[in-house]
Parts: sequence; C-alpha cells; structure tokens
Amino acid sequence: MGDVAKDLTSGTAGGAAQLICGHPFDTIKVKLQSQPASLPGQLPKYSGAMDAVKQTVSAEGAKGLYKGMGAPLATVAALNAVLFTARGQMEALLRSQPGVPLTVSQQVVCGAGAGFAVSIPACPTELIKCRLQAESTTDAGSAPAAAKYKGPTDVARHVLRSRGIRGLFKGLGPTMAREVPGNAAMFGVYEALKQYLAGGRDTSSLGRGSLIVSGGLAGASFWVLVYPTDVVKSVIQVDDFKNPKFSGSMDAFRKILGSEGVKGLYKGFGPAMARSIPANAACFLAYEVMRSSLG
Repeated sequence: MGDVAKDLTSGTAGGAAQLICGHPFDTIKVKLQSQPASLPGQLPKYSGAMDAVKQTVSAEGAKGLYKGMGAPLATVAALNAVLFTARGQMEALLRSQPGVPLTVSQQVVCGAGAGFAVSIPACPTELIKCRLQAESTTDAGSAPAAAKYKGPTDVARHVLRSRGIRGLFKGLGPTMAREVPGNAAMFGVYEALKQYLAGGRDTSSLGRGSLIVSGGLAGASFWVLVYPTDVVKSVIQVDDFKNPKFSGSMDAFRKILGSEGVKGLYKGFGPAMARSIPANAACFLAYEVMRSSLG
C-alpha cells in the first residue's frame, strides 16, 4: 500500500474517532454561538453550556446532541483523507531525504497547507451541519418550532434551490481563515509535544499515552488561536439567505463586537475546548495506530 493510500485510510479512522467523541460538544458550541443576542432585560435562550444540554435533551432527547452528524459522517472520509494526505504530501516535499523527521517549523507549514486543502470540502459540510444544529436557537423564549429540515440532504436541497451551488460555499472565507492557521498551530504543537516527550526528533517509540496527551493539547491549540473566526463562520453559515443579518464576515465581526463585546466572540468556547481535547486525542491516536499497523 502506498503512502497516499495509508494516509487516506488512517485519516479516515482518525476522523471517525474524532467525530464520535466530539459531536455532542460541537452541537452545544454551535447552539451557543448562533443564539440571537438577547434584548435588554431579556434572558438569553441558553444561560450556558449545561443549560443548552438540558434544553436540547429535554426537547429532542439524547439524539438531539448528535443532530447534524450525518453531514460530517458522510464526508468524514473525504475531509480527513484530504487533511492527512495533504499533510503527508507536504511532508514529502519538505523532507530532505526519505525517513528523516521534520522540524516543528516544517510541520507548521505542512499543517497550513493541509488546512488550505481541507477548507474546500469542509465549507459545505460545516454549513449543512451548522444549519441543522442551530435550528432550535432561533426562537428564544418561545416553544420549540417544527423542524425546518428533515436531515442533511434536505438542508442541501433547500440551499441549492435557494442559492445554487454558491450557497453551499457561504462562509468559505472564514472557513479558510480558521483552517489554515488552526491546522498550522495544531500540527506544529503536536510535533513539538511529541519531540519534547521523546527527547528528540525521533518520536517513533512514543507510547499511546504520549500520543493522547500530544493530540489532545494540539487540538486545544487549534481553538485557542482561531475561536473568534469560528464564531463568525457559524453566524454567517446559519444566517438567513433571503433576509441576512450580516453582509459579510467583517460585518458579522463588527456587529457581534458592537452588540455583545469581546465575550460575544467566545460564545461556546467552553464546549469547544471540552470537545477538542478528547476528540483530537482520539483522532491522532487512531491515525497513528492505523498508520503504524499499515507499515
């Protein structure tokens, strides 16, 4: 099996592990991010992450925490195959000779390149997922409305009918602004921690515990760096096509900052961080174990 095929297979395994561990946290993150700003004297729909969990489970059952998982599950192979394969190809380009470990700075470059590549398939996937997850946040203070969408395919159908193929790529700018620096940081931190724990650039002998720690902290670094960008991406992607609140990413940034202050750019940060550590630990561990087993 060639290196590309190994990266495709291992990336798919890593993405599946990440999705299963992290999707409920992601649902709560998107609900908090996309809930409308409350009017003066009015309480927000969700007072915090735990309140969002309670309301979601009460209204939709536990399956509500996995709402929208169909879209990323259906494309997890493509997204993670692109991410890890692009990273693998970047590594091959930067490596001076076969088998030589890369430096941390070189892994940062590889991560940035992989982030750019994965932005294209990630944008429509994220749009579908976010619109499903955010459905119940639009009617603050009222009884839950009937679901607008029947599932991921129905979201795609609505968007295509309303705005064509371009509609699925709404939010591509902030998606790239999240993925490029976020993955640069994540893969750089992952490599730096592995080399630190291994005591040198040869990390092949690291145990699973070290991989879990490195992967979890690397995932956290992704969100620490780009979280405000993710908030802007989410509100852009769930915005109404016919009567949009925001004319673009910068308009969304300014309006969030103006109405809610800096804290508005960090709505849902707690669930995002709670998700990122176990989900990315699972992702990197599954990737490394699968990649090692393939030789």
